[in-house]
Amino acid sequence: MDQIDADRPDLEEKTRFLRSPESYPEGTASVRPVETHMARVFLTDRHAYKMKKPVRTRYLDFSSLDKRYGVCREELRLNRRLTDGVYLDVVPLRLTADAHLNLGEQGTPVEWLVKMRRLPQGDCLAERIGALSTAGLQPLLDRLRTFYRQAEVIPLTANQYLQRLRRHTERCRDDLLLPELQQDGGEIRALAASLLNFTRRHSALLGERAESGLIVEGHGDLRPEHCFLTEPPQVIDCLEFNRDLRWVDPLDELSYLALECELLGREDLAEAIVRSGPGAPPDSLSPFYKASRAFLRARLAATHLLDGPRYRENGEVDKWLRKTRTYLDAARRHCPR
Repeated sequence: MDQIDADRPDLEEKTRFLRSPESYPEGTASVRPVETHMARVFLTDRHAYKMKKPVRTRYLDFSSLDKRYGVCREELRLNRRLTDGVYLDVVPLRLTADAHLNLGEQGTPVEWLVKMRRLPQGDCLAERIGALSTAGLQPLLDRLRTFYRQAEVIPLTANQYLQRLRRHTERCRDDLLLPELQQDGGEIRALAASLLNFTRRHSALLGERAESGLIVEGHGDLRPEHCFLTEPPQVIDCLEFNRDLRWVDPLDELSYLALECELLGREDLAEAIVRSGPGAPPDSLSPFYKASRAFLRARLAATHLLDGPRYRENGEVDKWLRKTRTYLDAARRHCPR
C-alpha cells in the first residue's frame, strides 16, 4: 500500500483536529478514533465520521482529494441500499484563510468525510451471535434476499466469470507466497490448486450461474460486524472502492457470512444463511465459495505485515499471523477434495 504525500494540512493534522470534541458543530462529550486499513473513523456520541487515507493500492486509488470525494459519494449511494437513515451525508473539512480547520461553512474543502448515524453496538450480529436463534436471524436474511432479487444483474459470460474466479485465486496465491509473509509455500500452492481444479471440474455449473443472470452487484464485504439486528436490520460498510469486487454470486456472499459465523462458533446458523439466497443452491458450491473466501481473507490478514512499522509493534505481527492461520485452516476444511 503506497502512502501518498498530501498537501498541508496533512493526514496527521486533520486527525488531530477530528480527535477533539470541540471540532463537531452538533456537540459531543467525547471522540473515539478507530483505525482501519483504508480509513480513520471518528466516533462521536451520536455519529461516525469516516475519513479516507490518501493511499493507492492494486485495488483502489485515494491519492487525490477529488478521488476521495468521488469514493465518499459512492460509499453514500451504495450503503443506502441496505440501510435506512444511517448514511447521512458527505461533509467537507474546510481550511480558512487564517489556516484554521472547521466542519462548518467557512473556507476551502481540504478533505471529505462520510457522516453516519451510529448504530447500537449491542445490536451488531457479531455481538449477539452467541445467544442468537435461527428465527432471530430471519429478518436480516429476509432483507438480504430482497436486496439480491433487486440488485443490478452483471451480464458476465460463463468464461468471463470463470476467469474472474481463477484470477482472484491466483492473486491470493501469489501474494501469500511472498517471503515476507512467512507462509508455508507448499500449503498455499495446494490450496490454490484445489480451488483452481474445482473451477475446471465444475466449469459448467459455475458458468451456468453467470449465464442465468445470478451475478449481481452485491455488498462485497458481508461480515457479522457489518450486520445490525435492529428493526429493520441494517447492513453497513459495503465495499465501495472497487465495483469489480462487488460483482458476486449471492451464494458466494452468503457463504462468506456463513463462514464468518462458523468462525464465531455458530456453525448451526450457516445452513440457514446459505439457504436464504435466491434459488436452491447446488450442494457443492457453498463449500467452494467458503474456501475461496477464506483464502482471500488469509491473504488480506497476511498482507497487513507489508504495511509498515505500525503493524510490527505491540504484538501486531502475531495478531495478523494468527488471523492468517485461522483462515488458512478454514480454507483447508472447506476446500473441495
